[in-house]
Amino acid sequence: MKRIKTLLIEDSGLMRIMISDALRSDPAIDVVGTANNGKDGVNKVKALHPDVVVTDMLMPHYDGLYVVKKIMKEIPVPIILLSSLGRNNREVFEALNTGAFDFIDKPITRDSVQFKKALSKLIKIIKVANETTPTILQKTARRINHHIHSFNDVAKHDILVIGASTGGPGAISSILDQLPANLPIPVIIAQHMPERFLVSYAERLDSLLPFEVRMATKDEYLRPGVIYVLPGDGNMEVDNQGDAPFFKYSVKTFKEYDRPSIDCLFESVAEVYGSKAIGVILTGMGRDGSQGLLKIKLKGGLTIAQDALSSVVYGMPKASVELGAVDYVVKLNDIPGFLMSCF
Repeated sequence: MKRIKTLLIEDSGLMRIMISDALRSDPAIDVVGTANNGKDGVNKVKALHPDVVVTDMLMPHYDGLYVVKKIMKEIPVPIILLSSLGRNNREVFEALNTGAFDFIDKPITRDSVQFKKALSKLIKIIKVANETTPTILQKTARRINHHIHSFNDVAKHDILVIGASTGGPGAISSILDQLPANLPIPVIIAQHMPERFLVSYAERLDSLLPFEVRMATKDEYLRPGVIYVLPGDGNMEVDNQGDAPFFKYSVKTFKEYDRPSIDCLFESVAEVYGSKAIGVILTGMGRDGSQGLLKIKLKGGLTIAQDALSSVVYGMPKASVELGAVDYVVKLNDIPGFLMSCF
């Protein structure tokens, strides 16, 4: 079996040793080199041609954002970010929008349980990243639709829900960028992401888009034209009270992914909106969202999955297609126009 050539960029000598040793313990991974700053890391990428790069985000000289920008411009390769940045730091999202494959919370303690859990997740992501075509991660300049659109007096659908995981921030942005400024229905996003980054994610979208983007909050009523990002401190769903849908926390837990669960959101939207719902499942690892998307379809709603060629990871869309939960499989760049015909 061909081993995955991996390069680690980390300024802490202790963490370089600990992470390298953990990666080498997996027979599928070959740590071909390490670097202690971004500039040295980029040079070693050019010399060693790794399959996957793992880099710390926060380094005193030539940080992780520098690494992503240089590598994705000159020698595209999947890059996984290790981040200990605070919840309001937006550099992670700039790196993702520049072409980074994914990110995980950097283990900041030598506690064996936490460290093993983080490294197990890192190894899993390295293996998935190795199967990705690097050029699909390269980003083009954003073009945002600030125009208004003429809609029918009676909406065909009353809500749009989107679920995504690995590769999701870029995919979601490419869809939202092209929706009209006078969007007539609410949109809810369930993005797999550590809780502390979701607030920054919503704030970044709000600063870039022509409509309001906000974190969904308990007991809040849904409003047309608002983009809601689900928090990661629990599984949130939509309920109905006097024909006025609102957000509440679910007591359920979900095996595929918990906090925020795409299945939790989709299942509740199917019950509340029925045939008036549109569900979209985008790039990501695992099967989360497939059962919920099936419920939307069975209730008469419209269901869409991103196609394989445009997905960073064709995991969740594939699971949904195989389950029979998808009405249409659509290329990422075509999804905004497809949705416009459905509103």
